Amino acid sequence: MGTKSFRAFAALILALLSPLTVEAASPLPVRVVVITTFEIGEDSGDMPGEFQAWVERLPLAKKLPFPQGYQALRYNPEKQILAIVTGEGPTHSAASIMGLGMDPRFDLSKAYWIVAGIAGVNPHYASGGSAAWAEWVVDFDLKSEIAGSDIPAGWGAGIIPIMTGKPFPEPHPEIAGRSGTVAYHLNPALVDWAYKLTADTQLDDTPDLKAIRAGYADTPNGAKPPFVLKGDEISAATWWVGDQLNDFNERWMKYWSDGKGISVTSAMEDMGILQSLTFLSAAKRADINRVLILRTASDYGTPPKGETAAELLAEAASLDTASKLSAFHPALEAAYRVGSRVVLEIANHWERYAAHPPGGTP
Repeated sequence: MGTKSFRAFAALILALLSPLTVEAASPLPVRVVVITTFEIGEDSGDMPGEFQAWVERLPLAKKLPFPQGYQALRYNPEKQILAIVTGEGPTHSAASIMGLGMDPRFDLSKAYWIVAGIAGVNPHYASGGSAAWAEWVVDFDLKSEIAGSDIPAGWGAGIIPIMTGKPFPEPHPEIAGRSGTVAYHLNPALVDWAYKLTADTQLDDTPDLKAIRAGYADTPNGAKPPFVLKGDEISAATWWVGDQLNDFNERWMKYWSDGKGISVTSAMEDMGILQSLTFLSAAKRADINRVLILRTASDYGTPPKGETAAELLAEAASLDTASKLSAFHPALEAAYRVGSRVVLEIANHWERYAAHPPGGTP
């Protein structure tokens, strides 16, 4: 092959290489990664999902291709903030976060990772439109289950910890075992710092929220105007509703967190996100001690007075979901309003947080 032919061939190969390889020589610095899980349409200008407020208001003007993930990334070069839409569910989220963590275009070694997404809420602890910082995330999918007609007398629910033969044996099985990880405990000092920084955030209270809260008058926290709290998460690809499962998950959370966690929110993606970040942390491509999860309440996990669990589920499954979920838009606003205070505090004062997370590490 002659010199000219070789150069032409080399140019062709470079043109065909993905942006991941071409830009690997000078990775973009990232101070904060904002993790959202869905967007309804475009990144801006139409009905919003979790991503849109960050794109429009932070703002995140630079669009970056992300062929190994769910959709294109957004980046603010001045503040060094990167944002991702993982796609819904634990498989989408795990694959997208792993794809981002292994992307040579970015230096994520010191980045803070902040999930800012909507969730179901337990009215025993919080109300629609509220925002909860989680310290514990417990998996509700990794379990054994017996059908109702086969449940032995005295068991109650037919749900038992995986690799056991009865409900809630003591001590509980190992949290991270052969079958997977059942619970994650985030850096408590960082979670407490984020909560204290944002506890006074004013959240929207709308006429629609007041109307739906009227059905939860028997649960004082569920009937409060929206507020910021520390509250833990049950994570599952299974969409569940109803008083019985809500009560069971309160016990499930206590069991796996050794009595320390409180089951406040329910969401789909965070076990996948945390599994990927745990692996990436072991590979020195992320730091699991710099992870925060903020979930905001878009709907109640139990029906209001006078409604059945089946009716609530049918309402939630409507094609017109955004209008049926009572706190959908207030929850989106709360995720940005509360989450952005932490994101901007870190990004704008990087000299304080680059070397060590606020409050230290466990």
